[in-house]
Amino acid sequence: MAAERSHATSGGEKSDRAFRTIGEVSQSLDLPQHVLRFWETRFSQIRPLKRGGNRRYYRPEDIELLRTIKTLLYQEGYTIKGVQKRFREQGVKSTIASVHGTQRPGTAAVPPVTERREDTTEPPPDASPASGPSADERAAREQALEALLNELRTLRQMLD
Repeated sequence: MAAERSHATSGGEKSDRAFRTIGEVSQSLDLPQHVLRFWETRFSQIRPLKRGGNRRYYRPEDIELLRTIKTLLYQEGYTIKGVQKRFREQGVKSTIASVHGTQRPGTAAVPPVTERREDTTEPPPDASPASGPSADERAAREQALEALLNELRTLRQMLD
């Protein structure tokens, strides 16, 4: 059956169900090994199997969790505390499903209600730091943000 994967693959590659070393996980996620070790100290949900010499072996579900954490931190702009809060509020499995689009039919994705990093993007090169937005521009921005906030509150009420 196409949905089932064999435990062994041809060509010497590991199956999808095989355990991976920290080096293999580091390479597949394009993250340094020390980052994976650090995340273990911050996320109790990451529990690789440890064998002789404290060697780590990651299960496929550990790798999916790491991939989710990486996406939330690096692509969606969450802080570590924000990811921890999302795991607490929504559950790890639900978060993984919503982040990677593997939502079960009949379940609605819950929007994140967690802290995010402040925008740290640089202003455009032609923008002068001394000349900020005028009072009219600030008022228009505040009005647009207030409208957006009201729309988000309405959407949140619809979900509750």
